[in-house]
Amino acid sequence: MDIDEGFYSRQLYVLGHDAMRRMGKANILIAGMRGLGVEIAKNVILAGVRSVTVQDEGMVEWYDLSSQFYCKEADLGQNRALSCLSSLSRLNAHVSVEAHSGPLDERLLTRFQVVVLTNSSLDEQKRVGDFCHSKDIKLIIADTKGLCGQLFCDFGEEFRVVDCDGETPLSVMVDSITKGNPGRVTCSEEHDFVDVTHVTFSGVQGMEELNTCGPLEVQVLDKYSFSICDTSGFSAYEKGGVASEVKKAAILTFKPLREALDEALRDPEMMVPTDYGKQEEHRTLHIAFQALHDFVKSTGHLPKPRSKVDADMLVTMTRKRCEASRLEELDECVVRKLAMTARGDLAPINAFIGGLAAQEVMKACSGKFTPLCQWLYFDALECLPEEEEEEGDEEEALTEETCAPKGCRYDGQIAVFGSAFQEKLARQRYFLVGAGAIGCELLKNFALIGLGAGEGGHITVTDMDSIERSNLNRQFLFRSQDVGRQKAEVAAQAVREMNPALNISAHQNRLGPESEGVYGYSFLRQLDGVAAALDNVEARVYLDTLCVRYQKPMLEGGTRGTKGSTVVVVPHLTESYGPATSSSDKAIPLCTLKNFPHRIEHTLQWARDQFEGIFKHTAENVNQYLRDDNFLSRLEQRGEVEAVEVLEVVSASVGDLRPRGWEDCVRWARLRWETLYNHDIRQLLHCFPPDALTSSGVPFWTGAKRCPHPLTFDPECTTHMDFVVAAANLYGQIHGIPDTTRDRSAVRATLEGVRVPAFAPKSSVKIHVSDEEMEADKGKDVDTARLEALKAELGPPRPDRQALRMHPLEFEKDDDSNFHMDYVVAASNLRAENYDIPPADRLKSKLIAGRIIPAIATTTAAIAGLMCVELYKLVWGRMQPHAHRSAFINLAVQLCVMSVPAKPRPFTVEHALSCAWALGNSCADLPNNSSSSGSS
Repeated sequence: MDIDEGFYSRQLYVLGHDAMRRMGKANILIAGMRGLGVEIAKNVILAGVRSVTVQDEGMVEWYDLSSQFYCKEADLGQNRALSCLSSLSRLNAHVSVEAHSGPLDERLLTRFQVVVLTNSSLDEQKRVGDFCHSKDIKLIIADTKGLCGQLFCDFGEEFRVVDCDGETPLSVMVDSITKGNPGRVTCSEEHDFVDVTHVTFSGVQGMEELNTCGPLEVQVLDKYSFSICDTSGFSAYEKGGVASEVKKAAILTFKPLREALDEALRDPEMMVPTDYGKQEEHRTLHIAFQALHDFVKSTGHLPKPRSKVDADMLVTMTRKRCEASRLEELDECVVRKLAMTARGDLAPINAFIGGLAAQEVMKACSGKFTPLCQWLYFDALECLPEEEEEEGDEEEALTEETCAPKGCRYDGQIAVFGSAFQEKLARQRYFLVGAGAIGCELLKNFALIGLGAGEGGHITVTDMDSIERSNLNRQFLFRSQDVGRQKAEVAAQAVREMNPALNISAHQNRLGPESEGVYGYSFLRQLDGVAAALDNVEARVYLDTLCVRYQKPMLEGGTRGTKGSTVVVVPHLTESYGPATSSSDKAIPLCTLKNFPHRIEHTLQWARDQFEGIFKHTAENVNQYLRDDNFLSRLEQRGEVEAVEVLEVVSASVGDLRPRGWEDCVRWARLRWETLYNHDIRQLLHCFPPDALTSSGVPFWTGAKRCPHPLTFDPECTTHMDFVVAAANLYGQIHGIPDTTRDRSAVRATLEGVRVPAFAPKSSVKIHVSDEEMEADKGKDVDTARLEALKAELGPPRPDRQALRMHPLEFEKDDDSNFHMDYVVAASNLRAENYDIPPADRLKSKLIAGRIIPAIATTTAAIAGLMCVELYKLVWGRMQPHAHRSAFINLAVQLCVMSVPAKPRPFTVEHALSCAWALGNSCADLPNNSSSSGSS
């Protein structure tokens, strides 16, 4: 199956090609098209399975519109599956989407590899569960009732997981290997292996038997060494080598639903916690959900909102089931809250459970990541007011009357929070920063819950980016015809269609000091809160600073692949986001990039730097020289060494070396190849021969220093020609030469006439072996005569030279026709060949060089759901720290950690106890010479 990498690019970095191909063969049935079902369907369709069939026998009703984002008021009384079919079909042209309005019979079920049940009875779950388990059809059951959610998986008697966690396999450079039983491997850097890790070796010289061994189990000795198999019979180790982790497959066994219902309480490993502080409550929910099915079967309806009679009845039924299942402790308070809110249908809860359930569908299809084994419960009952809060405000008290349906699109939400709360939601004024993946999901939830959809209410969304094709796989408000349009504008238009009452305005402003005139005091003071859907730390920190200054709560969320996190920041109640911390990505030493790479990350960064220097900065410097009379004098202020480097390339670009046509571009590319991959390497080896020793007598080329070898150009080698073709085209682009080509035969014909000068070593060249040495020598070796000659040669810019203006290139990773990634991939892999580093394919190269954040729709939906759960609490005015939750999730291993946010850090300001929030606010307008002092 061909994979549309332009559409699935960010998801491919999460799943990989093999998993995507397996998913592309799977047919999925999703039963129940209320809010939860459509959420799962949306995520699964975006993921790229072969087909999705949505099934529902029911008709659209007012309750559905609280969370069914593809049904409208005009669909009331129509079949749910048919009503949302057209919208679901437009999500992904690669997926066939059908609707089925009949019952779930066995003939239908046999057509699918995965079946998802939502909004189903326990009897139907057991019937379908028995059939699916017997036919090895993967079954997922998902359900939400008000503020509570349930998830169950049965993937059969034997399910193979090819990659349990999706983490990048570890690798480490080898420094030495001893002969012995066992052999001891010493690494040139710290390793992260553990005792269960299996590794393979590559590039080992001397003890070459290891290069052909199967995966070997390691025993960790310390952070720099580990032992392996018996190496006493192997050849003596000489140098080199990389030890790489090998992922081991796992075989899992699942119990059918009938057995798993009872086993869950006896086997704690069968119930995955979503909040470690609620494990006992979720054991109660396991019984209470079953009792809820009994209630519906007995009465024909769910408990009425806030009905004490119905709540008592459910408690009684739960007690009976509790006795039969031998649950030692039953939390009756949880059961009552479930009963009083079960008729609710909330978009944020559906978003969270729907994101998790859709990820389980993808696991079932692909074998990628560890499935849920087997139950999961979630609740956000802390959103409800405490009893004393209800008694204190009669207008907002939750009663049968205030929670009764109104015949409106918010009935599913009113059933949980009451009509007064709904009116309060409608009056909210919120600022959303970012209309990307999380921003789209947040806007969907905002529209469904009615945030800012009443008199005085408003949502402002800003995003400076336009829509790209790679966005469509997870930013579900956008369609292919929207590519090129502004994200905020299209997103606002899309959610107005979901809820026409929504008051929303779209901006295209970058958030930062330059936009303080727009988002200053007058704008921020009238807000009720801020939501951050940003993709960089600097913008988050800036927004957090504004929120501290103007005392506004902030909801913040972020994702990376299957991992996601949320932070809720409440004035004077929780700790603020805080200042930017240093990046976890370690900067690569400059000397490593220039001369001593040992990882593909190093060669990719070097290739990216080459691109920026040649095809962007050179052109910018030439243009600046041509238009700025003071260019030369200002350049000297940056240092004479840098001035010489810049003027060399400027002189070449405006002088006789400037290309006149396509043949000159090819010639330049060929000579550039020879310089980078032959002459520079030979010069390095001239300075440090392969047998060179350090001043202490140890080999120079050891540890992280890999001894390189020069390459010889071969037009028959694909990578060699890839470089020449890409470099020649890019060189032509910056010089405005139109007659560029991908025709390799034409390029080869031109290459035959290129004369390549022979290498001549330079004894005057000094190669630094460390950044410290480079810094110490900075400015010492200035060729003053050359600098003056270049200045005289160039002189002031002349009118006749204005036609020499160049065209700088901005690196664009997602356009496969522009030669940018062609150049970076070829340049990196050629340098990797110089240093015997395993090359990287285009996808991996794009990830690293393009600094792409892997992304997937399931994680995004789940994180946005959790953010909006916190929004409920903010609107309600929950001012107890224990009511709020920060979260971290990893859907690859179904990890969900909820924690109470930290309190603001206390400070002493002029002998008065304060907190971080108050300090941030009071210091916002202090003069720079203020004498405040503080200690934490």
